Amino acid sequence: MANTFGTLFRLTTFGESHGPGVGAVVDGCPAGVPFNIEMLRRDLSRRRPGQSLTTQRNEPDEPEILSGVFEGATTGAPIAVLVRNSDQRSHDYAPLADLYRPSHADFTYAKKYGVRDHRGGGRASARETLARVVGGAVARMLLQSQLPLVVRAAVTTLGGITAQRDVAEMNPDHIYDSPVRCADHQAEQAMIALLEELRAAGDSAGGIISVHVDGLPAGLGEPIYDKLNARLAAAMISINGAMGFEMGAGFAVGTSRGSANNDQFVETEGRLRTATNNSGGVQGGISNGMPLRFRVAFKPPSSIAIPQQHGSSGGDVVTHAVQGRHDPSIVVRAVPVVEAMTLMTLADLWLLSRASAGVA
Repeated sequence: MANTFGTLFRLTTFGESHGPGVGAVVDGCPAGVPFNIEMLRRDLSRRRPGQSLTTQRNEPDEPEILSGVFEGATTGAPIAVLVRNSDQRSHDYAPLADLYRPSHADFTYAKKYGVRDHRGGGRASARETLARVVGGAVARMLLQSQLPLVVRAAVTTLGGITAQRDVAEMNPDHIYDSPVRCADHQAEQAMIALLEELRAAGDSAGGIISVHVDGLPAGLGEPIYDKLNARLAAAMISINGAMGFEMGAGFAVGTSRGSANNDQFVETEGRLRTATNNSGGVQGGISNGMPLRFRVAFKPPSSIAIPQQHGSSGGDVVTHAVQGRHDPSIVVRAVPVVEAMTLMTLADLWLLSRASAGVA
């Protein structure tokens, strides 16, 4: 099982949804980076169960720093963080011990490994993303000590509801003040109503998270096979439930002409920029100094209370309605995870860029 992300800035995650805890080991972070425990707590609280409309599980998610930090700064050693689980209800999953939920990882995990942890999905659970947020917080500490970086990630589509405000216009703090992670009041209210409707109906909905990053310098990305856009795509699709990724204008380029799609150069205050940003801030796999822009689409959660045809370990089909505490949408709690994967990707490529330039 591949449990490590990154090349120089590396995150290894461990733990299961219904085990004793979930942990992260961050390796490759340079020594001397100020370690802000309150920033880590804040980022964990942004995805913490029990404080959104989308999950009824309630966890304190208090991090235990086991290594790699001394007197408020990183030491260069691996940074190990453990967060203990405290609100599991494993008995809710007893009926799934021999059943495979449709569109879930149950079937594929069983076929690949011959064994699976049916309690909450084990490693396939969104609980694993807690460790990614730990890695993202460390990456944020590193990057903010070096770059004037501002990352905005927000839910811009939930079900059939789409925000009218662009993510670039949203205040990062206001995004997290919203219970649906969308700083667009009209869309927010409609999204809240939809989530309540879905919960009552026992159904679920997908959504889209939009990301806008300011302050990224030109030159990040390692062609040919470590392109910035390729690394971002891999990072985002690695998140449980992520189904689609598009950079800049995305799939719209398939129906556009070069005369409309090309980002023509302009001179502004003595430096080159582009008049448009259809490339999403990346050309040839390298950042061009324009804002980084991309979107990630998430599927509806597969655990729903509506009866569906489940496969069984015995090879037959069983009609079953999933019980217990399940999210009507995962896209809301995925916002800090998308942000974390963005930060870790940028931290890794920033370190690779310095290494290729011979900078210590």
